Amino acid sequence: MAQTQIVLELNGRTITLVGTAHISEESITEVSEAIRGQKPDCVAIELDEKRCSSIKHPDSWKDLDIIKVLRRKEGFLLLANLVLAALQKRMGQNVGVKPGDEMIAAMRTAEELCIPSVMVDRPIQITLRRAWSKSSLWGKCKLLSAMLANAFSSERVSAEEVEALKSQSEMDSLMAGLSEFMPAVKEVLIDERDMYLASHIWEADGGAVVAVLGAGHLPGVRAHLERIARGEESTDTADISCVPEKKIGARIAGWTIPALIVLLILAGFYFGGRNIGTKMALSWVLWNGALAALGALVAAAHPLAILVSFVGAPLTSLCPFIGVGIVAGIVQALLCKPKVRDMESLMADAGSVKGFYRNRILRVLLVFVLSSLGSSAGTFIAGADIISKIAGVFQTSA
Repeated sequence: MAQTQIVLELNGRTITLVGTAHISEESITEVSEAIRGQKPDCVAIELDEKRCSSIKHPDSWKDLDIIKVLRRKEGFLLLANLVLAALQKRMGQNVGVKPGDEMIAAMRTAEELCIPSVMVDRPIQITLRRAWSKSSLWGKCKLLSAMLANAFSSERVSAEEVEALKSQSEMDSLMAGLSEFMPAVKEVLIDERDMYLASHIWEADGGAVVAVLGAGHLPGVRAHLERIARGEESTDTADISCVPEKKIGARIAGWTIPALIVLLILAGFYFGGRNIGTKMALSWVLWNGALAALGALVAAAHPLAILVSFVGAPLTSLCPFIGVGIVAGIVQALLCKPKVRDMESLMADAGSVKGFYRNRILRVLLVFVLSSLGSSAGTFIAGADIISKIAGVFQTSA
């Protein structure tokens, strides 16, 4: 039997795990043959319902409303989805396979044989939100830089390299690297999903189940299934099926830091006089506004969106409810409205730097991200400058 198939006999049930590389021609054949050969009672597929719908209806991007996305504070989520999709598309170009083709083969084969299929993966939105929320500021920067660097890379992946991704040793190496580079992300993308996949595979109907999933999940899913069968683990995944709420410390900090900045500026006026207080206020306005505007400028934003970034950043940095990136992005979308061709070329353009500047939807996301990063940098720099100024006042008076 192929190395990428694991047959488990658990509590009178037969569960066959078929490991795939998501852009592999051999995986498509192997998935179809496994289902036809075993004719299981159910086929479990490593997709969630939304991704399943996207694969079945690839033109669904044309219904995208970028302004609604920004208002729902899902700009980073959309960017992550697009970059990951562009990365997989680039990897599949040399092997002539589209990302998700093996999952489509599983669904079609099951449908042809009148076998029910179930989607057993956690919704991608929850996975990405959990990865984002569990990452530190430095972790967020590493995650974004890694995704963008891979998406915009011109390196091509050969068919042999794709098939090597199904090798246990290759996957071990990749997982070990991810654990060291971004442990919080690895926990969410791999460990939690192993548990989620195993629980939902176990709950699939029938005594014989074929589960189609990425080869990297095989060891973890197998271990969880065996623990479930022995009664050592529950199939309840409620605690990893939602976005964790911000800790009380983070919520307090969201208001404490802006309040502290305002108090420090007021203290500057009180203890240092109008001259010092004005310098502190200007430092806040100029560092925040200038770096947010610079971010928008680098994104080639509309002049009015750049102006909004400059004016809005000092204010939104003091309000936890809205960021300047959302405001600047909405202004950019209203002034440079996306056209039908932007919708049609969205996925293709997401794979290159030039495409981000050419596509109006992606340009909005670029304005959103870069103005947000600029404002964040301005907040830290201005905050440090304000603290140094008030410290100087007290040292002089002492």
